[in-house]
Amino acid sequence: MGIFSFFSKDKKETLDKGLSKTKESVFSKLSRVIVGKSKVDDEVLDRLEEVLITSDVGVETTLKIITRIEKRAANDKYVSQDELNELLKDEIASLLTENNSEDVAEFSVPKDKKPYVIMVVGVNGVGKTTTIGKLAYQFKKNGLKVYLGAADTFRAAAVEQLCIWGERVGVPVVKQKMGSDPASVAFDALSSAKANDADVVIIDTAGRLHNKIGLMNELTKIKNVMQRVVPGAPDEVLLVLDGSTGQNAFEQAKQFTAATEVNALAITKLDGTAKGGVVIGISDQFKTPVKYIGLGERMEDLQVFNRREFVDSLFGGKKL
Repeated sequence: MGIFSFFSKDKKETLDKGLSKTKESVFSKLSRVIVGKSKVDDEVLDRLEEVLITSDVGVETTLKIITRIEKRAANDKYVSQDELNELLKDEIASLLTENNSEDVAEFSVPKDKKPYVIMVVGVNGVGKTTTIGKLAYQFKKNGLKVYLGAADTFRAAAVEQLCIWGERVGVPVVKQKMGSDPASVAFDALSSAKANDADVVIIDTAGRLHNKIGLMNELTKIKNVMQRVVPGAPDEVLLVLDGSTGQNAFEQAKQFTAATEVNALAITKLDGTAKGGVVIGISDQFKTPVKYIGLGERMEDLQVFNRREFVDSLFGGKKL
């Protein structure tokens, strides 16, 4: 079985479609980079740098990629866009490999941790609650018993939306009245999940507090209370970012990684933007694995991130 054997045709088509705006933007810029060129010279590198930066890859990550390509192409000639694409794909996939854990084939959790606890963080409006609902759907589809905890008690809309998703997916949602202590909700959610032999618990948290210290204190309190029920919880702190915001997503990642121990990323709304390069930059700059990407409105449009398939879809051409 090859490395892509687990990646179905439907998933690949969804990925290609979801990244189409970014791909079209990148391709149109790349085609201008190599006009009249028979090798990767300084002018090509300068233009390529501009293409990557304007695709929201980020300055630091772009410079890393350019350095890699400059070394690789020192003694070779690349005379077509396809060949430049292959070079880019190879170097970007290598960069992502260095900065991430291994790709996983499907929505799953370690069997030796039960319940597996995911605390989801992120600002309001990035698709946090929707991502939780889609995650619950995918986990349940794979035979896992899922519980949700509505610990964003500051916004009635957040609790209501999570309950709607719970009903839609067919998983229980643990909630309390508005204004309740979020840590108390998390405690109840984990207690109920543990008592009912659940496999996964996903805890929603407030998208915004008045300042970073307030956010840090709130998330720390939730974690400490959860550990009374499940030692070591949460197993995963999943930061949800809106890919369509480009560089603003970098700033959000900075704030949340400073406030709590984020160890996984979900980047949403990639289907509606030409800023898909943000996935590469954020993955590199924060040394945190991108675990999920959102490519549309359907529940099936949340995918487990596969770095090689992502790069292949972004730049086209043959498989790496």
